[in-house]
Amino acid sequence: MDLQKLVTEYCWGEVWTGPGICRKTRSIINIAMITALNRPHELKPHIQGAITNGVSKDEIKEVLLQTAIYCGVPAAIDSFRIAQEVFNTTTEFNGDK
Repeated sequence: MDLQKLVTEYCWGEVWTGPGICRKTRSIINIAMITALNRPHELKPHIQGAITNGVSKDEIKEVLLQTAIYCGVPAAIDSFRIAQEVFNTTTEFNGDK
């Protein structure tokens, strides 16, 4: 099995469609974990997905504030910068920067 197939079938299939928690909650968890792991290159699509899954701009900011305390300010600063890039390009948030 190649890596992309594994990711598609298990990460985006089995795990994301599990009955235990809603997609909004999964998105919030992923934003926090990606920030904690300091993987900024993975964050932008997850913030975009979180918005699609109903996570508000204020909720995203609160998650990133929480990660600043528990995961470190440098990682949170990178994540805030990336989140702002997404907010700036998302029609829903234009004019509410």
